[in-house]
Amino acid sequence: MKRTVLTVALAASCGAGIYAQDIYSLKQCIETGLERNYSIRIVRNEEQIAANNATPGNAGYLPTADLNAGFGGSVYNNNRPADGGTEQLPGVRSETADAGLNLQWTAFDGFAIQAEYARLKELQRLGELHTRMTVEDFIAGIAGEYYHLVRQTIRLGNLRYAVSLSRERLRIVEERYSIGSVSRMDLQQAQVDFNADSSMLFTQFETLHSSRVRLNELMALDDVDRFVRIRDSVIDVNTLLDETSLRDNMLNNNAALLTSARNRTLSELDYRKALSRNYPYVRLNAGYGYTGTWTGTEATDLQQRLGLNYGLTVGFTLFDGLNRRREQRNTRIQIQNSELRMQQLELSLRASHSNLWMAYRNNLELWELEKKNLVVAQENYAIAIERYRLGDLAGIELREAQNSLLEAEERRSIAEYNIKLCEISLIQLSGQALKYLE
Repeated sequence: MKRTVLTVALAASCGAGIYAQDIYSLKQCIETGLERNYSIRIVRNEEQIAANNATPGNAGYLPTADLNAGFGGSVYNNNRPADGGTEQLPGVRSETADAGLNLQWTAFDGFAIQAEYARLKELQRLGELHTRMTVEDFIAGIAGEYYHLVRQTIRLGNLRYAVSLSRERLRIVEERYSIGSVSRMDLQQAQVDFNADSSMLFTQFETLHSSRVRLNELMALDDVDRFVRIRDSVIDVNTLLDETSLRDNMLNNNAALLTSARNRTLSELDYRKALSRNYPYVRLNAGYGYTGTWTGTEATDLQQRLGLNYGLTVGFTLFDGLNRRREQRNTRIQIQNSELRMQQLELSLRASHSNLWMAYRNNLELWELEKKNLVVAQENYAIAIERYRLGDLAGIELREAQNSLLEAEERRSIAEYNIKLCEISLIQLSGQALKYLE
C-alpha cells in the first residue's frame, strides 16, 4: 500500500515536470490575458462603438443630402367638350420623369443638438471607463488566481513534507516491529496516518490542477490543460501600504465612482434636451432638380422644368398634452437619483475600504504571530522526533507534534494569502490596479 501511494505520487509530480515548459510571472499573465481574454476584447469593441457614435453628424449638427430620381406614367380615356359635343380621346398617355438633389438642415432646435453631442461625448467617456473597470476587475481577478496558485503550490510542498515525515515514522515503526519492540497496533496506526497524509496529497494535486486551469482560462490560452509554471514560489507580502493615500486615491480615481459621476452628467444633459422643447425650431431646405412631363393631349407633348427650390420652416409646439412638463420633471428627479446613487456608492466604497484595511492590518499581525508559532512548532517537532527515535515518546504524541507543525505552516500560508488578497482589493479600490503591470 505504502509503495503504491508513493509510486503514484512520484509519477504525478515527475509527469508534471516533464511538460513544464512555460514560466509566467504575474506581469506576463496579466499582459497575456489583456491581449487574449474574451471579455476584455468585447468591452474594447463596445468602447470603439461608443467612440464611433460620438460624431457631429450623429448629434444632428450636419445637414442631410438626398439624391433621387423617378419615373411614372398613366394611361386613361379623356372626354372633353368640342363643337357643342364631346370629344373622346381613348388611351391617352401621360408620363413624368424627375431627378434632383435635396438638402435639409435643422438650424436651431432649442439647443437639443448641442446637448445630444455633449451626451454622445459623455457616452464615449463612459465607454472608456467601462473598459477601465473591466480591465481593473480582470487584473484583480488574475492576480488573485495567480497567488492562489502560488499558495496551493506551497501547500503541495507542505503536504509532501507531511508525507515524508509520516514515511520516516513508518520506517522507524517497521524496524521496531521487526524486532518486537512495538505492537502491531502501533504499526497499523503509523500506516493509517501515512495513508491519510498521502490521500491529502492526492487531493491537493487536483486542487492545484483546477487553479492552473482557471489561470489558463483567464489568460484565454487555447489549451486550458497547458502546464504553466509560475515564477513566484512564495507570496511577497507588502507591509508598506498607506491607508490615507489609498483612501484619497479611491475617492479621486475609483472607476466606479467616476462612472457614477458620468451618469449624473448624462442625467443633466437629458434635462437640457427636455428644456429644448420650450424653444421654437428652425429648419432649412433646398433642392435642385429636373422634372419632365410627356402627355398626348396637348400640342406640346413635352413640358420640362429645371431649377432651384428652397424653403424655411419655423415652428413651435404650443401644447402637447403636458408631456413636455412631465418629461422635465422626470429628468430633474433623475438628476437627484444620480446624485443619491453617487453618494451611496461613495459610502459603500468607504465601508469596503475600512473593512479591507482592518482585514489587512489584522492579517499582518496574524502573519507575524504565525511566523513565530512556526519556529516553535519546528523546534517542538525536532525534539519530538528525536525522543521518538530513542523510544521515549509515543506515536500519538509524535503525530500531534507533526500535526501542530503542518497546521502552523498552513496558518502562516493562509495569512500571507489573505494579506495579498486584501492588498489587491485595496489597490483596485484606489484605481491603481495597473501598477501590477509595472
